Amino acid sequence: MFVGGGYVRCPYCNHEETKVVDSRQDGNVVRRRRECEKCGKRFTTYERVEELPLFVKKKDGRREPFNRDKLRRSIIIACNKRPVSSEQIERLVDNIESKIRFDEDNEISTNKIGRMVMNRLKRLDPVAYIRFASVYYEFDDVDAFEKALAQFKKR
Repeated sequence: MFVGGGYVRCPYCNHEETKVVDSRQDGNVVRRRRECEKCGKRFTTYERVEELPLFVKKKDGRREPFNRDKLRRSIIIACNKRPVSSEQIERLVDNIESKIRFDEDNEISTNKIGRMVMNRLKRLDPVAYIRFASVYYEFDDVDAFEKALAQFKKR
């Protein structure tokens, strides 16, 4: 089936004139029910924005595809047993992913993502922020953790 040039060919008879009988949007996808003006058969087409792949540059130099679920899981772990709703977590993940896709080319460092998460968690829940920061900064001992906590209290 050819989509482009302002028409969609019928997959049954290859006729170029079809009409849209129903259209619905679900997130980034538009679903259209179409009817061929020649044979009268109906079919469905889907339109979606093709997003460029986004890569994350790891601390060791490796690159891997951006994984929204991995970002969400790390935030959920930091917010475990805290008064942070799943809706707040989803908004935070949406916000970060949107910012990355808007601001970056197609690659972002894990450091930059980590800073973005911490800046947002700091406002959302200070305990979740400290939990996330303890993993992000890879504290080796209690002294390093206490220094970070002292800096947080100063702000």
